[in-house]
Amino acid sequence: MVNSVKIKDISIQWLGHAGFLLEGEGKKIYIDPFRIAQEPAFDDRADILLITHEHYDHCSPDDIRKVRKSDTTTLIPENCSLEFKGDARRVAEGDILADGLEIKGTRIEVVPAYNIDKPYHPRGLGVGYIVELEGLRIYHAGDSDFIPEIEAINADIALLPIGCTYTMNEEEAANAAAVISPGFTIPMHYGSEGINGDPERFKALVHSKNPDINVIIFDS
Repeated sequence: MVNSVKIKDISIQWLGHAGFLLEGEGKKIYIDPFRIAQEPAFDDRADILLITHEHYDHCSPDDIRKVRKSDTTTLIPENCSLEFKGDARRVAEGDILADGLEIKGTRIEVVPAYNIDKPYHPRGLGVGYIVELEGLRIYHAGDSDFIPEIEAINADIALLPIGCTYTMNEEEAANAAAVISPGFTIPMHYGSEGINGDPERFKALVHSKNPDINVIIFDS
């Protein structure tokens, strides 16, 4: 199974669902780990852990315990009800961790993520993130629809949900990719928990809008 790719000097591993491991600049950054089958070796655990919102498939205490170290820095949305020990910082959309506020030398932007016509993710529940590593900007959309704020996203790599029920569907995600116009996009949030989403359809739709965007599909 292929579930990782190297883009320039960054390694991106899909952990399934909306979970990813980003590696670059000697750091390991986990986003929304969920159903981690095997606990990583200590050196493979998180330097930085990003949580988009508190739903169980994004903020899973069992999986967080597997990937955290005592010195892991965890970012969580400000209204998340769970309490975290250690270096845990609450963030809100619009926060820019830069200019002396970088997390372990990593610039991170906190961006909006919400539903427009669905009740599952009202604005303020969760966030998305833009992480800068090795000179590239990686956007993780979180659980979001194709919201107006996406038009302002500047990213080289876009991780976009296509599962439809709780997030964008394939066409909405393809529209988001076309607007962002990253060099690479990776679909996520499909293939589990009865969440349907067709990554090949997403790829075809993206290429119909902008054939220059590289669509990477991992094995689910």
